[in-house]
Amino acid sequence: MNTPTIDLARYSGRFSSLKFAAPAPGILDLVIANARRANAATESMHRDLALVWREIDVDDSVRAVVVRGEGANFSSGGDFDMIEHMIADEATLIRVWKEASDLVYNLINCSKPVVSAIRGSAVGAGLAIALLADVSIAAEDALILDGHTRLGVAAGDHAVIIWPLLCGLAKARYHLLTNKPLSGKEAERIGLVALCVPDAEVAPTALDVARTLAAGSATAVRWTKHALNNWLRLAGPSFDTSLNLKPRNSKASDVREGVAAARGKRPANFEHPGD
Repeated sequence: MNTPTIDLARYSGRFSSLKFAAPAPGILDLVIANARRANAATESMHRDLALVWREIDVDDSVRAVVVRGEGANFSSGGDFDMIEHMIADEATLIRVWKEASDLVYNLINCSKPVVSAIRGSAVGAGLAIALLADVSIAAEDALILDGHTRLGVAAGDHAVIIWPLLCGLAKARYHLLTNKPLSGKEAERIGLVALCVPDAEVAPTALDVARTLAAGSATAVRWTKHALNNWLRLAGPSFDTSLNLKPRNSKASDVREGVAAARGKRPANFEHPGD
């Protein structure tokens, strides 16, 4: 199999908030890189994570992708500075809302198989990538949390399109409404992730799976992915509804209180009708 060399400059030049490597022929290593803040997605990173899948889709040198976080965590979700900027500025709110849609649909429609290597925290927008990957591999002690309702925001990044399909509606309701976290081991038990392994084995296992995918028939793998992802496309209207509800309350006092509570590491004191 003659696989062209991946041009890493093609990616690093356009998506500067991310890091890229080619650990094996045909395999692109995509790294969410903001380790000082547990790989929280800044505004520029949120944009890059939405658009990079289009570039991967048309790159003939890429046969499979491994996506992981830099250091000990996958991603702690959207950066609080970005969230506060969305609250304060309507143009930012609209742009990030559009990017959230693009992130989900561009990843679903990317023809190349994607393997996620989930270590440490995987929250919010980062969790969207982790769970929408074609094969998700989590550490036993990974912490998986949607995170939206604790900030006073409707769960709208990815949860409605993928959680019920992976783990069933009852478990999806429980974890998304109560905001209860899951370990990697529990996530595998309920079907939310494909595999669960000890922390030290996450990266090598993900690379092994990517090697298998890259060595297979490109057309067979890609069209199987396309067909399977029709289940997600069927759920597209439900996802669009959840995403549209998200900015409707992004200027509410609940969001300000949710962010303040998260920054202060304290319970949120949300207002209730009639208070």
